[in-house]
Amino acid sequence: MRDFFLFLLIISRVFELWGQSTKITALVGGTLIDGYGGRPIHNSVILIEGERIKAVGHQGNLPVPADAEVISTEGMSVLPGLWDMHVHLMINGHSDYPHWDSTYLNLFADVIMPASAHQLLLAGITSARDLGAPLEASIAVRERIRKGEIPGPTMYVSGPFLQHRPYPGTEAFRWGVYGAADARTKVKKLADAGVNCIKLIDHDEMTMEEVRAIVDEAHKRGLPVVAHAHRPEEIRRGLAAGVDCFEHTGLSSAPEYPDDIIAMIKERTAQMNKGPLYWTPTVEGLYNYEYVRDNPEKLDNDCWHLGLPDSIIADIRQSIRYPGRLGYFQLTPIRKPTLERKVRQLREAGVVLLIGTDSGIPMKFHCQSTWNELDVWVNEFKMDAMYTIKAATYWPAKAMGVDKDYGTIAEGKYADIIAVRGDVLRYISLLQHVDMVIKHGKRVK
Repeated sequence: MRDFFLFLLIISRVFELWGQSTKITALVGGTLIDGYGGRPIHNSVILIEGERIKAVGHQGNLPVPADAEVISTEGMSVLPGLWDMHVHLMINGHSDYPHWDSTYLNLFADVIMPASAHQLLLAGITSARDLGAPLEASIAVRERIRKGEIPGPTMYVSGPFLQHRPYPGTEAFRWGVYGAADARTKVKKLADAGVNCIKLIDHDEMTMEEVRAIVDEAHKRGLPVVAHAHRPEEIRRGLAAGVDCFEHTGLSSAPEYPDDIIAMIKERTAQMNKGPLYWTPTVEGLYNYEYVRDNPEKLDNDCWHLGLPDSIIADIRQSIRYPGRLGYFQLTPIRKPTLERKVRQLREAGVVLLIGTDSGIPMKFHCQSTWNELDVWVNEFKMDAMYTIKAATYWPAKAMGVDKDYGTIAEGKYADIIAVRGDVLRYISLLQHVDMVIKHGKRVK
């Protein structure tokens, strides 16, 4: 008799799970921007079953099942969940890196990185690439999010930077390279730990043998290499070695990229058998600094407090108390006028631009950075809004090799969807207030 009741309990649970897995959620009425860059679909219907999208259409051609849970998106723009391709979960806007690293290193994995991830998710970032953090913490936070233990975007992590020599006090998340053999050993260690990409910086200080060893070993392991582009020689060496994606638009005040670099980029982008050359400009932090300095009210927005203890919040506040005094940004007024020209050069040379922000740097919070980057592209650099949205949805998924599951709203893909009230193609800044966030079919906001 006991076995019989146990059997009935199991059967009941099976039917309960079956009912849950076949439940349909319907998003009905909004203007759908699906991420592919084509004409929006008005009066859209999106059917979600479990974690994935079952069907996409509009109210004239896709009926809503009678038993579906209907969520109205009338008057809203509906988009794929955004990507941010350059975040730093281990930092949260504090202006003193040596103090932050020495004080909070032991809290990165359990407090700071989870807080950053949660803030990103509620801002509509359902996927993100974290570039530079302790290896064990990076993998642990990514996996806890994947298992549903903590909220956050689907994370793609590099673990520690690989560079010529780590800066004093940063050895936990910056690994020095001491010859080509050591370069290969460190890439193997990162690959065996399960990172999603390799982050290369200061490679203009390495030997070309070391740079080539890193890129070659990463590619053997199926890992893309992401490299800094702050200095011209970093770009030259990265292109020569076969780097897949460059980060930033440079720290110099030079008005544009040198002719030889543009020629190298054009030669690389013409080699379509190698796939696109990706570039994440990360302009928002520099471009908006003077405005934030002179209008610091946005620093009082408590969205960045989420998940952080009061003591850390107070420490961050104290460190940015005088925005105009921060040494990190003193050259920014000279660099800012060069950003638009450099981004235009890259686009004209054929690179695929990606939305990424350097989120976490001084005064740049995870709940604000991504929409600010989109806003600068559209409203300051006059890029097309659809192009910009595609750079935050379709192309990042393609760059990370997961476009079969992410990046667009289409049948069979994970239901990572956001919605905002109003027309984001006309008013991109509406993305600062994301009304709805769905990740893997579950509404989290």
